[in-house]
Amino acid sequence: MHGKAFAPEYQGELGSALGVNSSYEEVLTAADRALSQADTALERARAALALAEANRRLGQVDDAGAAWRHSYRSARVAGDEGAMAWALWSGGTLARQCGQLRLARRLLTWGVALAADSGERLAHGYALAGLAETGRIQGDYAAVAALHEQLLEQGRKHGEARHMVWAMSGIAQMRRNTGDYTEALELFEECVRIASDAQDARGRAWSLRGVADVLSLRGETQRALALLSEAEVICRAMDLASALAYNHKMRGNVLYRQGSYEAAREMYATALEEFNAMREPRGVALSRLGLVKSRARLGRDRSETLAELTELEGDFARIGLRHARETAAAFRGELAAELSMTGRRAPADRREPSGVTRRA
Repeated sequence: MHGKAFAPEYQGELGSALGVNSSYEEVLTAADRALSQADTALERARAALALAEANRRLGQVDDAGAAWRHSYRSARVAGDEGAMAWALWSGGTLARQCGQLRLARRLLTWGVALAADSGERLAHGYALAGLAETGRIQGDYAAVAALHEQLLEQGRKHGEARHMVWAMSGIAQMRRNTGDYTEALELFEECVRIASDAQDARGRAWSLRGVADVLSLRGETQRALALLSEAEVICRAMDLASALAYNHKMRGNVLYRQGSYEAAREMYATALEEFNAMREPRGVALSRLGLVKSRARLGRDRSETLAELTELEGDFARIGLRHARETAAAFRGELAAELSMTGRRAPADRREPSGVTRRA
């Protein structure tokens, strides 16, 4: 069982004024006002935390970085370790978004320790969740699988829908990446149900993207595109800049799997522009990989394709994205196999055989 979703990162007076479905422009305005009116260090820490989260979600990473540090310094002045832990969670989450995964792990580990010492259960859970997601993004499934399960049980125990959706979608993503599409689809669909029941629009948008991904891998591309359109409406209504960019990147994946390479190329280019604007290197690299694959299918010179793949594999290694690097290597293998079979460049109008899907 679970209750209505709530947003514990909005604290003090902001906690009563804002909710999980507040748009981030609304959060930004309210947090900025609260910060200017704050009378105590703890009030400043809470306002700056909300300001950091709003800026991060809007892709304004410099402002987000300044705000979480302001929150941490104010919490330290107030002597509140729980508030310090929340600030470190925000900073660690921002670092992960910016592709600084080692820094993310350091900040989140520190946040876990401070939250545990202070007895701040929610900050402890959020920081642990951040550590687990960082490990999952890096492809270190063995290290974080048990932690995802632990966090899911905690979410169920306390009836916290957002935590349940987060942990379950992480497990689903690992299942998807290891080829268990049936269980992945079941888990993502359960996430959609929980988020919908808990009135968590953001969780619903992310979960719909997961469902669309798996459906397209199974060949149901039209249904997948419809779900992504539904999720896009939510992203735009809530000013979810990063989620919208990932939605566009996923639409590129679905179009690629459908064999619509020109449309896929255009969508990857849109996502790339969005990720560049918010300086999110993980999204940039993933969108570039989609562009490389689409252009290759449209007849790009093979040597140029291979050169860019080499560059991207280096980016994935630097950021620490194991699964993405494996995907790039797999595509390199496809090109090599085609070359050995044909002895020449694949025709520009080549399309996938009927019923065959490709991972992107």
